[in-house]
Amino acid sequence: MSLARIRSFAFAGIEAVPVEVQVQIAAGLPAFLVVGLPDKAVAEARERVRAALTAMGLALPPKRILINLAPADLLKEGSHFDLPMALGVLAAMDVLPVEDLAHYAAIGELSLDGSLNPVTGVLPAAIAAAGLELGLICPGAQGGEAAWAGSLEVLAAPDLLALINHFRGTQVLTPPDTAGLALAGADPDLADVRGMETARRALEIAAAGGHNLLLVGPPGAGKSMLAARLPGLLPDLTPAEALEVSMIHSVAGMLEGGRLVKRPPFREPHHGASQAALAGGGSRARPGEVSLAHRGVLFLDELPEFPRPVLETLRQPLESGRTTVSRAAAHVTYPARFQMIAAMNPCRCGHLGDAHRECGRAPRCGEDYLARISGPLLDRIDITVQVQPVSPAELSRAPPGESSGTVAPRIAAARETQRARGRGINAEADGTAIALAEEARALAERAMERLALSPRGFTRVLRVARTIADLAGIETVRRQDVAEALAFRQRVPGRA
Repeated sequence: MSLARIRSFAFAGIEAVPVEVQVQIAAGLPAFLVVGLPDKAVAEARERVRAALTAMGLALPPKRILINLAPADLLKEGSHFDLPMALGVLAAMDVLPVEDLAHYAAIGELSLDGSLNPVTGVLPAAIAAAGLELGLICPGAQGGEAAWAGSLEVLAAPDLLALINHFRGTQVLTPPDTAGLALAGADPDLADVRGMETARRALEIAAAGGHNLLLVGPPGAGKSMLAARLPGLLPDLTPAEALEVSMIHSVAGMLEGGRLVKRPPFREPHHGASQAALAGGGSRARPGEVSLAHRGVLFLDELPEFPRPVLETLRQPLESGRTTVSRAAAHVTYPARFQMIAAMNPCRCGHLGDAHRECGRAPRCGEDYLARISGPLLDRIDITVQVQPVSPAELSRAPPGESSGTVAPRIAAARETQRARGRGINAEADGTAIALAEEARALAERAMERLALSPRGFTRVLRVARTIADLAGIETVRRQDVAEALAFRQRVPGRA
């Protein structure tokens, strides 16, 4: 009887959970068994391993081959267990040295000809392997992604034969270099927006503090155009944020070329998206749009057209910065600290308030349309602004406003001021820690009573006021800062 072991990983959210692949070859009737709670993709690995060995001219011994994935009570999903299973079998057959494999973890999918296909989750697996002081064996195409984990040995092989030759000393695999940073596309320029001074100001405040923003206006007023220009105003991700965002994208299979994400992601799901697509879920508990937008922007166009249950799933991540996918077998938590930008028409036809175009049900149609969005969700929106259509004369004759290149440095400076306080961006700040002038505090307290603001709403007003003061370079929030923040608070027809 021979026994071999090698490490691999299962995934719980973006966390890589160590799994030991134990291979035993013993006397008995010929069989190839995989145990340890494998899903169908893992169970099918035995046929891919058999075919890959056959392609290299190797045959499985006519014995009982048993592979155990420990811990046995943890569900194993995905084809990335192919490579560690194949390496374990080769070690148990004395083709590879057992002692050498003990210093590595492995992740990869096998083709029938023995070549290695890319898999999801290489970056978190590499980070976990480095934490265990192990090297990582992965597909050659993903060596640059694994190299981001830092000081660990990466064996990135194009096929199984190259790995055999490396361990037997007849071929040396060159350590891969990091894959570099993802290329950033050209973002639309804010200078394209003519007029709309109030909306431009709201967009700048939202970008500077990471605040949630709701744009309300008739069709064609420029709501989507404004939202599309927000990414160009945001500063690059910090190294820690870039690594965290890239880990999510790696688990989702969206880390192109293994390049690290440096720009805040911008996600814009269609209003027909399902609850699982938005919040995460499915058969393998994949990350949803709220997680793919982590440290970036989630743009929801036509907000009331999203199904009510789908919108309600946003309430937890908007408050806590994470989302939990609950299944009978496991609970998976993903980071989801995003900035929500939403746009909506004032009513179904979109022309409420225009006496020449509004329907005969006005203003009741606007109230019914807005009622599709729950009060608790609206309470989590920091800034609401009415976007009115620009007149033809203003559209053709008004000079261009400030460009993204002019506004972005002000936003970056405000973000640096917020980080210097050590409490993150203002959208996450503790309202009790915000320095207020006495007249500003008095105005905020009176407004809470007269506008019937919830404690959450009161705190969010103070956060927006803090951002306005940061843009002005003022350390103590002034009365006019609170007044401007209150002017942006839920100015939606039919709501306070």
